[in-house]
Amino acid sequence: MNKIKENIKKIQLQIDQACQATDDTHNQESKVFSNNRQNHVTLLAVSKTKPASAVEQAYLAGQRNFGENYLQEAVEKIAHLSHLPELCWHFIGPIQSNKTKQIAKNFTWVHSVDRAKVAIRLNAHFTEYLSETRHSNYCQDTALNICLQVNISEEPSKSGIMASELFSLAEVVDNCDKLTLRGLMAIPEKNTGVASYEKMQHLFNKLQAQYPTVDTLSMGMSNDLSTAITHGSTMVRIGRAIFGERD
Repeated sequence: MNKIKENIKKIQLQIDQACQATDDTHNQESKVFSNNRQNHVTLLAVSKTKPASAVEQAYLAGQRNFGENYLQEAVEKIAHLSHLPELCWHFIGPIQSNKTKQIAKNFTWVHSVDRAKVAIRLNAHFTEYLSETRHSNYCQDTALNICLQVNISEEPSKSGIMASELFSLAEVVDNCDKLTLRGLMAIPEKNTGVASYEKMQHLFNKLQAQYPTVDTLSMGMSNDLSTAITHGSTMVRIGRAIFGERD
């Protein structure tokens, strides 16, 4: 418990320092940047492969947002921890079409939408689910919060749409009545400089100018937290630095 709590404090301090450094650097130089980030970065604790007990320890340390990649593992944890109020679950893994029903039923946020078919299925399943029941753990139970995953480094091994496909998919999501387009998610390629981060910031700015609901750039992990925040990230996804090495 103490270790996880201490790790969260350390990460939050890094986030605060990165925000402060960015504010100092951009002081009145870029009002667009300042407005986008709104001086707040959310810590998303990535709890994949970790037991429900570790999630509960992080919760008791004040953490509320948790990211999961593997659906069946996540569903078990969500059920086990359903007694905890204000838990907010984010699905951040690749999405197979046959998994959309369970994702719509169990998660508040979906970061990894990269196909129109997936968006349409999530919308339909969430509509069905709302007509049946209300889930007590939902942070928001009237719409699913959606981020579009962009393969910004154009890596064959990664999921995500190309930048050129972004606005056509955004239109599909915006037309779904039970989905709220919140922003973008990306995993820039390691050790390639800041070009990918700059491209993501540019895309985010353009998307935000077109859609008033867009306020989230999910970008940055343990190794690139500061770089991501410098380039407008509003949500960083941290796993190992909180929970330790994967099980």
